[in-house]
Amino acid sequence: MAREFVIDVPGCADLEAGVDSPAPESIERAQQWLNQMDEKIQVHQLRQFLQTTSVVDSDGLVLLLQHFLAKTTRTDSARDKIDFLLVQYFSQGAPTDLDDNRVDTACVAQGMEPVLGKMELKTPLWLNALDRVLDSARRCRSLDELLHGGVLEQGRKAKAQAGDLFYLPIALVAFTRFGYLMRRVFFRLMLADLNNILDGLAELDERGVETIDCRRAQFSDKEPIIRLRMICQSWKVMFQAEYSSGQPLRMLVDLRASVEGALDKGSAEDGEVASAAGAPRAAAAVAAGGGTTAGAEAHQSLPEADTKMDTAFAVATGDAPEFEISAAPQEWNPDADLQSGEKK
Repeated sequence: MAREFVIDVPGCADLEAGVDSPAPESIERAQQWLNQMDEKIQVHQLRQFLQTTSVVDSDGLVLLLQHFLAKTTRTDSARDKIDFLLVQYFSQGAPTDLDDNRVDTACVAQGMEPVLGKMELKTPLWLNALDRVLDSARRCRSLDELLHGGVLEQGRKAKAQAGDLFYLPIALVAFTRFGYLMRRVFFRLMLADLNNILDGLAELDERGVETIDCRRAQFSDKEPIIRLRMICQSWKVMFQAEYSSGQPLRMLVDLRASVEGALDKGSAEDGEVASAAGAPRAAAAVAAGGGTTAGAEAHQSLPEADTKMDTAFAVATGDAPEFEISAAPQEWNPDADLQSGEKK
């Protein structure tokens, strides 16, 4: 991780040596180096590494969890790493066909026994707040609403306000369940957004539209419909994998708004043409019968989507939310993702 994220910390010769029976002072130096790395590595870096590498299996996740849970100094960073590792471990071991309704406290506790052991399944009342956040998340109709409607902030507040109670075994199970189900809500909304974009692009194509203005989504002002469709198909393949950070979520949200804006604009223009064509007939009817044109003029175009994007969840520091929006779109290459999707 130090090499991958270019963390400026000298290597540990004692660890590199891989001695089977190191001296006590060598163990001490290695422990100091690991503690230093724990402080340097941010939770979003840990998330990105573990979800894109094959060198850490379930046993490795257990060791990492035991390492962080054993720390006597409880920092926000260590808590967030534990939170992510718990959800990651449960996700990897959960059946692919596991229904949301079956993911109760008993189910999660059983899956987490290798890490947390057996426990009494009596959930404190204060953890009920997590179910209320989940209910709010399930009511979201789009990824934009989930990311910017305050739902994620409520979940983070619940975790922060728990304090040391977060480390109670039953609380760790509750937060694992919460994180796992939130991932599922996130996935469903993300795929729904992709399907809405693809449907919108198909409708624009049927109207004879070849390009649309996608500058708000970091594309060009005349982005070809056919290219957008290919990129969305590559995203769809990519999003079928396990959730990982660094996905172009903001672009996805903004691309949906761009497509909806193009659809609304086309509808408004069609309405104006129809209104213009009907105006002479309406005028003739007024002249002939002395009526009014109020009913004939009752056309109102749909407003274009709001172009302002709230960046409250942009990743700028180590306090990275579970579901990120890239704050640096220039680092993402849509053609690279397109090629990746074609290879798959």
